[in-house]
Amino acid sequence: MDFLVFWLSNVPSFAAPFALGVLGMIICERSGVLNLGAEGFVLVGAMSGAGVLISLGDYPLSAIIIAGASASVLGLLFGFLVVLLRVNQVIAGLIMVFLAQGLTSLISRNMGWVNKPFSGLGRLDFGFLTDIPFLGPVIFGQDIIVYITILLYIFSFYFIYRTNIGLQLRAVGENPDAVDAAGGNVILLRFMAILIGAFFLGVAGGYLTVVVAKIWVDGISGGRGWIIIALVIFARWQLWRSIVGAVLFGCIEALIPRLAAVGVQLPQYFILMLPYLVTLFVMIWSNLKGNNKQDTPLALGRPYLREERH
Repeated sequence: MDFLVFWLSNVPSFAAPFALGVLGMIICERSGVLNLGAEGFVLVGAMSGAGVLISLGDYPLSAIIIAGASASVLGLLFGFLVVLLRVNQVIAGLIMVFLAQGLTSLISRNMGWVNKPFSGLGRLDFGFLTDIPFLGPVIFGQDIIVYITILLYIFSFYFIYRTNIGLQLRAVGENPDAVDAAGGNVILLRFMAILIGAFFLGVAGGYLTVVVAKIWVDGISGGRGWIIIALVIFARWQLWRSIVGAVLFGCIEALIPRLAAVGVQLPQYFILMLPYLVTLFVMIWSNLKGNNKQDTPLALGRPYLREERH
């Protein structure tokens, strides 16, 4: 029972970065912009969050917000490339990854942020509620970002499916010509979706350093950005499925240190590859379902030029 409680109480903190990242990706790709640069946005957010805490002191919530804002700056560059210049979205996304890898290493080493631990963001204390057997640590023993993530999903569901601008956002991903003909601004909508998506990816990265690791090292994202991309496909661009996928991977990542803590000996490289092995199975399962294409936004990856309306 202790093993189960410790494991499940850690699942939300491991699932939160995936949930935040997938939320950002879905908003971005619902507008028809294919974003393969998730790993880069997560890295920029992770470095920025750590840098704020190391340089400015103990302001963890501010650090996470700045992490999202920093990723949005990179999102401006990505949006300029794919929306205004209509660069191939696959290539532009990969460029963002390699740019972020080099940029974060360069800045963090010059600023002296590498391998410097900090206090980060702790868990909330709900008093006697946290002491309730089993449910207390699992439900009431989390940090504030976990609860904010749940609220963000509720708000995002309302925004995407119950508001006029959410309808336009989904329509741009399906048929930008129709949105333009109806008076909508395709360029603005796609830019907005990219910036919001980049912000959430940056917050996911900031969460990794400010809440989970509480230290910055090069490549701390560990490929989570690529897993987030796979989770979007697994979720078929649906919010509720993305929560299921995030919790699934949170369970896997939380299980690995718990097994080590109780003395279960597993090969080191097997542990390192386990999340990606599960990602592979998720991708295979999603394709065997056979209905991915009908869920994919029809204009995903297709640049839009008004003069080319048809």
